[in-house]
This record gives sequence, C-alpha cells and structure tokens, in this order.
Amino acid sequence: MWRHKGGVLLVLVAPLLFLPVLDPAPAGATPPSPAQDPFYSYSGTVPLAKILPGTVLKRRTVDLSLGTTSTPVPAEQLLYRTTGQQNQPTVTVTTVIQPTSVHVVPRIVEYLSFYDGLGSQCDPSYTLSGGDPGGSTNEQQAQEEELLVGWYLSQGDIVTVPDFEGTHLDWMAGRESGYGALDAARATESFLGVPVSTDVGMSGYSGGAVAADWASELAPGYAPRLHIVGVAEGGIPVDYAHLLSYVDGTAVYSAAMPGILIGLSRAYGVNLTAYVSTYGLQVVQQEEAVCIASVFGHYPGLTLAQLMKPPYGDVAHAAPFADILRAQTMGTARTHPQEPLLMAVGNVDGKGDGVMQAGDVQTLARHYCHEGVPVDFQEYQGASHEDAGALFEPQTGPFLQARFAGAPFLDNCSSLG
Repeated sequence: MWRHKGGVLLVLVAPLLFLPVLDPAPAGATPPSPAQDPFYSYSGTVPLAKILPGTVLKRRTVDLSLGTTSTPVPAEQLLYRTTGQQNQPTVTVTTVIQPTSVHVVPRIVEYLSFYDGLGSQCDPSYTLSGGDPGGSTNEQQAQEEELLVGWYLSQGDIVTVPDFEGTHLDWMAGRESGYGALDAARATESFLGVPVSTDVGMSGYSGGAVAADWASELAPGYAPRLHIVGVAEGGIPVDYAHLLSYVDGTAVYSAAMPGILIGLSRAYGVNLTAYVSTYGLQVVQQEEAVCIASVFGHYPGLTLAQLMKPPYGDVAHAAPFADILRAQTMGTARTHPQEPLLMAVGNVDGKGDGVMQAGDVQTLARHYCHEGVPVDFQEYQGASHEDAGALFEPQTGPFLQARFAGAPFLDNCSSLG
C-alpha cells in the first residue's frame, strides 16, 4: 500500500474440488477490464454456497510481460471460490506462474500485491496480463512487483498472485483478504495437482500485509491442511483507527481515508453516502474507482471532520464505523499463526512510517510471541513507508527460501518482552 520508490527494486533481482472451464485468452491482446470480462464472473449451475472454498471454477492461459523483459511468460489464471468479509460465498482470480525449471519437490510463493485497488484496473491479474492501471505511479508500482515475481521464479518457485480484495474491490477488508489468500493457495495446489503437504510461503507489504497477516491468523481454522512454512509482512496496518488518526490532516496520505471507508463500506454493505459531508461525497465519488496510490497528495490536509457529517467525524467511535474498524484489528482472530513470521515497519518520526504506527506493529509481534509464534520483528529507524518497503522486500526472498530449505529460524521474541 502506497509504496512507489522509483527504481529501488531494479537492484533486487538479477536475473478440494477442481471444476475447470477452459477459457483461453488471445495471445498478445490487450485484456479487457475485469469489470467487462466475463471470466471474472461465476456462471455455473451449482450454487456457490455448495462449492468448497478453494475450488477452481474457470481457468485460462495468458501471456505476461514481467518487469523489463519483452519475452512473454505463459501463466494460468484461475477463477476460484472464496469467502467474503461477512462469510458469504464469493469468487476471485489468482494468476499462477511456473518457472522454466521447477524443483523436484515443488514449493509455492504467494505474492500478495500492494495493489490497493478501488477499481478493477488495479487488479494484479489485469496488470500482470498487460492491462493499464492508469497513471505513471500505478504503472511503476506494477513493474516493481513484476520484478519481485521474476526473482521468485528465478529461484525455481511457483508463484501465485491473487486478487485478494475480491471482484468487488473490498480494499482493506481483513478477513476477506485473508480468505482470498488462503483459497488462492488451495486453488493453485488443486490446479497443479500437487499434494496439500506442498510448502507454501506468503509475502505482502502494506496493503499486501492485510492479506498476509489475516491469512496467517485464519489458516488454522479456515484452511488447516495448507502447509504454510513462513509469512513475511511489512508496513502492517494493525489498527485502522490508529492509522486514520495518524494520517488525518496530512499532506499526502490523508487521501487514503476516504479510500479505506469506501472499501470497508463495500465489504459490509454500508451506504457511505449517508454519512459523508457534501465535500466528502465529492471526494468519495472521485476515489471510488482509482488505484489509491494515484490520488496521494490530491487532498492535502484533508481531515475526517471535513470528510464526514458532524455526527460521524470521530469514525472510531461512531456507528456503524466503530464496529467495522474494530473488526479489522489484527490479532483478534480466534486462531493465531502457526508458522514463523517476519514482521517489519519503518519509524521516521518516532511514531511510525508516516502511515503505520510502529508501536502497533511491535505490540502485534509481542502478542504473537506470547501465543507461541516465532517472530522476527524489524523496525527500520528513520525509514518512511516507502523507504521501509525498499528495506523489507530484499529480506523476504532469503526468509522464504530458508523456510523452504527447513533452516532453523531465529526469532527475537525475547527482546520484545
């Protein structure tokens, strides 16, 4: 979420049921927007509620252009059954890319994009296929992530990249993002025909950390047979009420506030227009179909008091938002992670990275440690949200490769108290 450090990632890379409907995509064609593409809709006769989560519903072959290479990379896209924020059956898509040389024992990296989409043009399945997310910032962000995917492929890892926000773009909906990530792993295993004992590693920064953290928390109850060996998560939005307070009135990241409320209102079926001010409605209408990074700085100094009608300006304590925000707080699931975690955040001002509060992330790491989870917590002093992402991403590859290799994991829980 909100990281677009120009050129940084260029130095990072050197080189269940299965009910598929084959739906080939034209080679070299510019893909239609997911909003206009029937592949993203389920049209089967069996009600979704009667289909197991993780079931592949459709598949198609696509050509990707990763990073700076002009050579098309074949991949498979899967429409799969998953679960929404309110436990309703729903669908979304993951893109599966296999390296030219796969390990004898396959392993899967689930890369959780910081695509932060309120419009379907932001979906990784679309941008990886050559779709235009609109704007140079979004294009650069997509290219950076493609380079990361390319690095994992160079290690012989199978990579799956889910549209974990779902087809309705429920940005920042915690449980839905976690469910989408877990079901992407199950759908990928089903498509590949590999056993459920296959090692799975997950990595996500910022918006991707929403999916990574909730997947790790929910897995023991929702997808207990998945063999997740490690989860890397950085720039973690632990407590949304604290996040909103932190960015309220700032020059750049205040533009995230309406986007968060839009995404959560979609997830919970709330008519946001009933709660925003006249000016807030203008902002909401301008943001309702954007990739969020493209609007940073568009509303310098925007406050919640300006955005909302007077009774709802304190969203952390006003219905219906108080309960919705509280439900996104990480560490509140009935289950907890079982695998090693790499958790990281920047601290540029003594409070956080400008978006995420460092104290919240450390508190979450300590909470997991007390639950018996092995955690390596990293705080990057002096690093903004963008700079912390550039420090975090190079650590994720070695972290996951070590987990795949079964290397000992050294946590630092004892230093967290």
